[in-house]
Amino acid sequence: MSFRKYRNPLSIALAALVLLVLGPSPARAEPLKTLGFDDMSCQVWKQSKDDADQRALYIVWIRGLLTGYNYARPSQQVSTISSGTIEQWVNRYCNDNPASSFSDAALRLSDQYSGRKSAITK
Repeated sequence: MSFRKYRNPLSIALAALVLLVLGPSPARAEPLKTLGFDDMSCQVWKQSKDDADQRALYIVWIRGLLTGYNYARPSQQVSTISSGTIEQWVNRYCNDNPASSFSDAALRLSDQYSGRKSAITK
C-alpha cells in the first residue's frame, strides 16, 4: 500500500497510533510489524529529499508514530520536537545506518527524546 495518494495527515497519524498501541512490544521475540509505506528504507528517505510532498508525508507519519508512543507510554512521553528536528535526526540516522529504515530511525528518536536513551525493554 502506498500512502502517496493519501494526503490526510490525520489518517496517517491515526494509523501510526494504532500501530503503536496494537503492535507487538519490541521486548517480545516477535518482530515489530510496522504499518506504513511500501518502502520505508533509508534509501527511499534519502531519495525523497527533493520531493517536498513525499518528505512531508514521511515526517507526518513519524509524528503520528511519536504521538502513538506518547499515548501508549504517558509517563515517558516524547517531548515536543519540530519537523525540522525530526528530519535532521532521520537524515543523520540514515547516513549512519544506510541499510536500515526510517521507521527504525523514528523508534530510536522516541528513545532519545522520551528521556529513556535506550530501546524499550521488559
